[in-house]
Amino acid sequence: MPGLHRILDDTLAGHILSEEEALLLLTTKDRGIFAIAEAADRLREGRCGDAVTYVRNQNISVTNCCVNACGFCGFRRTAGDAESFLFPEEVIRRKVREAKERGVTEICTVSGLHPDFTADSYTDIIRLIREEAPEVHIHAANPMEVAYGAEKSGISTLEMLERMQEAGLGTLCGTAAEILTDPVRKVICPGKIDTATWVRIIKEAHALGILTTATIMYGHVETPADIVAHLSILRDIQEETKGFTEFVPLSFIHYNTPLYRQGIARAGATGREDLLMYAVARLYLHNFGNIQVSWVKHGIKFAQLALLAGANDLGGTMFEESISKGAGATNTDYLDPAAMERMADDIGRPLVQRTTQYGVP
Repeated sequence: MPGLHRILDDTLAGHILSEEEALLLLTTKDRGIFAIAEAADRLREGRCGDAVTYVRNQNISVTNCCVNACGFCGFRRTAGDAESFLFPEEVIRRKVREAKERGVTEICTVSGLHPDFTADSYTDIIRLIREEAPEVHIHAANPMEVAYGAEKSGISTLEMLERMQEAGLGTLCGTAAEILTDPVRKVICPGKIDTATWVRIIKEAHALGILTTATIMYGHVETPADIVAHLSILRDIQEETKGFTEFVPLSFIHYNTPLYRQGIARAGATGREDLLMYAVARLYLHNFGNIQVSWVKHGIKFAQLALLAGANDLGGTMFEESISKGAGATNTDYLDPAAMERMADDIGRPLVQRTTQYGVP
C-alpha cells in the first residue's frame, strides 16, 4: 500500500490531510490499520507527550424528561413516565456536596430538554452549583440546551450564553453534535438544531471566551464520508477560534435505542471502525492538542488500546453516568484513578491528573 504509507509519512512530516486522504485512511480494511494507528501514536507523542491525562469529575443529569425523541437515545423519558425524574434543588445540592467530598475539580451537567425548562432553569442550576462548590469548574449544557433555553425565554443564543457565563459556567459541552451533516441528523435526531446552528452557537461561546469540547457520535447510519465532513467542520472552527479543548469520539451504544430496534441503525461501530476513528482523528485534526477516549463507551481494555492509536486522555472519573447506561452500556458509573494508573503504566506512560482546561489542578 504505497499510497497509504506515503500519506502517513507526509503527515508525520507536517502535511495537512485532505478530505480525500482522510477518507482513504478511514476506509482501510487490512493490516494497514496498524500502520495508521502507529502513525497516529507517533503524532500524539510529538504533539502532547507521553502523559495520559484525566480529570476528577462528577456527572449530574438533572432530568431525563425530554421534549425531543432522538433515535439513538435510551435515556429519554416523557414527563409523567414512571421512570422519569427531575431532581429538586435539595437533591442537586446534596449531589454537589458529595462531589466536593470526593475531591472533584469538575461538575458536568447535561440533561434532557424538560418541557418546563427556560433560560432561568439552566442559569439557576449553574448558580446553585456555584454556591455549593465555588472552587469547582462547571462544565455544563450543550448547544442544543443553549438553543432550547433561549427559545423558551425569547432571547438570543448569545444572550443565553452570556447569562450562563455570568451565573458561573466555565466551559460548554460540545455534545449534541452527533454527525454534523443535516441528512443524517434528519434521520437520527430530527428535533435537534441543524448543523449551522450548532456551529454558530459553538462560535458564539468561543467568542465569549467559553471553551468547549468537540464530539462525534458514530456507528449508526452515517457513512465514512459523513465522518470526514464532520471532522472538517471541527477543524475549520478550531482554525478560526482555537476554542476546542479536546475531541471526544462517542461510539453509538445501540442496545436500547429506537434506531436499532426499528432496524434503521446498525449494531454500533466495529472494532476496526473504533480504532480508525481515533487514529484518523489524530492525523486529520492537526490543530487539536487532545483526543479523549471514552472508557464509558468502549470499556477500559479498548480505551487502553486507543491510547496507542492517537488518544492521550481518559476523560473523567464520572462517579455518576446515566445516558450511556440508558442506551445499554454497562460499568459506566465510575473509573478509579488506580485503574487508570494500571492502564497507563501497562503501556509505559505516566498518568497525570488535569483540570477541565488541561492545566494542573
